Amino acid sequence: MRDGAVVNLFAASPAAQRRPRVSVVIPTYNEAKNLPHVFGLLPEDVHQVIVVDGHSVDGTIEVAQALRPDVTIVRQNRRGKGNAMACGFAAVTGDVVVMLDADGSADPREIARYVDALLDGADFAKGSRFIAGGGSDDITPMRAWGNRWLNRIVNVLYGTRYTDLCYGYNAFWSYCLPSLELEVADRGRTEKLWGDGFEIETIINTRVAKAGMRITEVPSFEFERIFGQSNLNTWRDGFRVLRALLVERFNGKGAVIDRRSPVSIVPAQAIRPAQALANVQSA
Repeated sequence: MRDGAVVNLFAASPAAQRRPRVSVVIPTYNEAKNLPHVFGLLPEDVHQVIVVDGHSVDGTIEVAQALRPDVTIVRQNRRGKGNAMACGFAAVTGDVVVMLDADGSADPREIARYVDALLDGADFAKGSRFIAGGGSDDITPMRAWGNRWLNRIVNVLYGTRYTDLCYGYNAFWSYCLPSLELEVADRGRTEKLWGDGFEIETIINTRVAKAGMRITEVPSFEFERIFGQSNLNTWRDGFRVLRALLVERFNGKGAVIDRRSPVSIVPAQAIRPAQALANVQSA
């Protein structure tokens, strides 16, 4: 159900005494109508909300600032969801990073479930629509079929046990960020580079596997987008995912993580390239 009260993130957590600071990264492009719903369901004690905007023209940034005066606004330096996530990650100040879509398809109330998985020992909490407790109102039979085959390929190539490769609702400790090795530098060009598109979820999922992270799948329910239309193209983006699986198998990306205490994060200066900081503004 979409309706429901906002929860306190750690009210029911058995490890509340180890309370981590949670940074939620939300990529946006013309999502002004959806943000009130998404922001309204965020846990009250989230440490940081980062909106990464891809040059919206519908007042998305203004709506975000009105809804949450402490929001961190990051403007993309290129195009695509992958570039948005990389720019957003560079502005993280919390202990935990949560990837959340702005279209209302992902339920922010599930964040506590992801954090609990991390507190229980995972480095990376991977959302899945295809395990007990998960589901989807949005995925088509064709996309579900393609996802099954891509799951089989990734599990053979990387020795993983993923059930939902192409789902973007994930969370991880911020000490994992260096292992992702995402390209965020402004190269003076606006066209997409490799990794700037919807293949970003696949790139992240393969690099955390190559980095030797402890991965736990978390059940998640996907709703239909509330307003607007998705930019996802089943065949085009499916082939980008397949290409990403092959490229990532041999490119050497995904450095072994330097594990630290779960509540100790990489210093902000170490994970924020100067080029990205130039695009960040706090309301």
